[in-house]
Amino acid sequence: MAAQAEAQVLGLELERVLPTVPTLFDREGTFYREVERRPVEIVSKRDMRIPLELRPGGNFGHFDPDGGDLGRGTGPVFDKATITPAFLKIGFEFTTLAHWVTDDRRKAVLNNFRNLLAKGMAEFRRHCDSLCMTAGNGVLGTITTVAAATNDTYTLTTDGFGTRLLRFGQYINVYNAALTTNRTTGAERPILVYDHANKTIQVLAVAGAAPTDKIVVSGLDGTAPASIKGVPYHNSNASTGYWLGFPRATTPEIRANAVNAGGSALTLPLPRLAINKIGDRVGLENTSKVQAWCHPCQEQAYEQLGMLVTQINTTGGNKGLDLYFGGPKQIAGAPLKKSFSWDKTRIDFIDLNVWGRAVMHEASFYTAPEDGKRIFEIRGASGGVACSNIFYYVAAFDIFMNNPAAGSYIYGLAVPSGY
Repeated sequence: MAAQAEAQVLGLELERVLPTVPTLFDREGTFYREVERRPVEIVSKRDMRIPLELRPGGNFGHFDPDGGDLGRGTGPVFDKATITPAFLKIGFEFTTLAHWVTDDRRKAVLNNFRNLLAKGMAEFRRHCDSLCMTAGNGVLGTITTVAAATNDTYTLTTDGFGTRLLRFGQYINVYNAALTTNRTTGAERPILVYDHANKTIQVLAVAGAAPTDKIVVSGLDGTAPASIKGVPYHNSNASTGYWLGFPRATTPEIRANAVNAGGSALTLPLPRLAINKIGDRVGLENTSKVQAWCHPCQEQAYEQLGMLVTQINTTGGNKGLDLYFGGPKQIAGAPLKKSFSWDKTRIDFIDLNVWGRAVMHEASFYTAPEDGKRIFEIRGASGGVACSNIFYYVAAFDIFMNNPAAGSYIYGLAVPSGY
């Protein structure tokens, strides 16, 4: 008679599941978190006005006290910038079965519903942080190459973001380079494969998709998409387009300061020049509070400069070895702040005192006005209730800067190898 085999006792075996669930992606919202702490201006749907002392007044010069004419005088020129909130949402949907099979520690190592509630807001902030890296047009990536198939594969290596501002499963639009044609009108595409290391994504084929096309956040349509006005919008020395209603071409006062690195690696004179350009515009006292925001790859470039002048002393005591710099860092006196979502080719010098948020509705649950309901059932094809539920986090706000002359940035920096 044959011996009892393992297959015959398989039903008695206990399954071992690790009690911890690691997260294989980030939920950082580094810069948005800082701006979120700034004073809030509560607004309605009408434009919020940001008063600006745009130009100085007074008629200065010499005069002849022996009966001479003192001439006439002038006064300062005041004007206003205007901003309105953008409306943002994120939805989380789950079936009844997904809830039932995870609602007890004896069934699952993680309660799915509680996990969605706990981490949903962090995911919402991560998307908001991505929009803070955009120039007010909702562009989250630029297509470098297209491999057309049933599922298109887009490689995004043109700019300093790659695929960083995107997420797996996120719905996107594909626009032409000029943002005048939406190739996905009425049929936004979810990201089916997200390969951040290789800077590629896959979506269901988009007719006409081509290199230089733009990946635009969900919910925007038509020409000239408008979204959160992020760092590249406010901290810009562009002489074309508009800034909060002001034409950049004829209002140089509202342009930020900039230093072009010309594709070269970071050198010590560049940050000093960028900060001194602020002082040249708005005075020395306004240069002391700026922070240097950059991707960690530019922190590495800065460390490499420091290593050239560093002496390591290992005498005395039982010391280990760490050839890297630890603790806080400064660039030309500005505290170094890093974010993995930052443009790898830029360092932005930002004084958070001139930044703020215009808020109509703080980020929170979407609630039914009549009963405060937060979780909603899905309706089935029959018109009855489907075994599925959905909830949303929503917000209505935008980000503003009331003194672009107090901002500066270095652009066109070389990206260190490997990034």
